[in-house]
Amino acid sequence: MISYEELLKRAQSKLPKEKGTGERFEIPRINSFRIGMRTIINNFKEIADALNRDPRHLIKFLTNEMATAGTLEETRATFQGKFPSNTLERLLDIYIENFVMCPVCKRPDTNVVREKRFSFLVCEACGAKSSVKSV
Repeated sequence: MISYEELLKRAQSKLPKEKGTGERFEIPRINSFRIGMRTIINNFKEIADALNRDPRHLIKFLTNEMATAGTLEETRATFQGKFPSNTLERLLDIYIENFVMCPVCKRPDTNVVREKRFSFLVCEACGAKSSVKSV
């Protein structure tokens, strides 16, 4: 007969060593660098995928907020101008607040749905539908 302590040790040895923050909604940190007068976000597609948003929508928001031009290339985005990473993080937080998090239940399980000329944030968790400004 195997003792409880032996079973517990065996179960603990099979647990992953690395722990997350406990949050279900984790956004990858922005991996950016500057070359001359350009700022490049290397993991742009990964961030857009984590937010469950179209990368074109996110880049349009960022270019409008930074008042600059930006291009999307496969997995990364390039912006004209020098932008510190804390500015990019702050703008990403604003985007998440306005276009990802449900204003009713504060969950990230949302989609942006376009109906005629208006955009709505539809929550899959609570069913709320709220209007969002167009980018």
